[in-house]
Amino acid sequence: MNGRKQIRNKLILEGLLALFIAITPLIFYSHKYIADGEQEINILFFTLTPNGFADAGTALYYYLIKLVPLVLLIFWFVTCKNWWYHSILIPISMYAFQLYAVFTSDSTKIDENEVLYVVAVTMVIVPVVYFIRIKLFDKHVHGIDLDSMDTELQILKEKEELRKEREKLEQRQHTLSKKM
Repeated sequence: MNGRKQIRNKLILEGLLALFIAITPLIFYSHKYIADGEQEINILFFTLTPNGFADAGTALYYYLIKLVPLVLLIFWFVTCKNWWYHSILIPISMYAFQLYAVFTSDSTKIDENEVLYVVAVTMVIVPVVYFIRIKLFDKHVHGIDLDSMDTELQILKEKEELRKEREKLEQRQHTLSKKM
């Protein structure tokens, strides 16, 4: 009974996600259905104002061209099962910084300085992804299993310690035999 409920909930969630992805073109181009020169747009529970743009339709256009790809990239990042999924954080950060700039700065300085922030994020993400790739490449292509190598090294260290202890015991036994 519980398994059926989980499956049903999962199907409902995935269906809603698929529906949202399917209607994103409608959301993306919804700014075209706003009359030119509108200074205020009432959308569901909030009111959209020009916020430094010529009119509310232009503001909506800039919000949507940043928000829709950002949301789709976040969905992709969350649902991706590939080893390189951290790379998706780079375009996510780009759209996030651009969306922040659209909301906070005036309309003449959109998409200018965000590249500096994206470069900083990229400098962190690329080495992480490259490190993951190297570990996977070594394991699956070269057959190098780092965990088994660590285990073998630990065994060798223990053997070396035991050999040294045995030599010490033999020396003690030799000195004791001389004293007797």
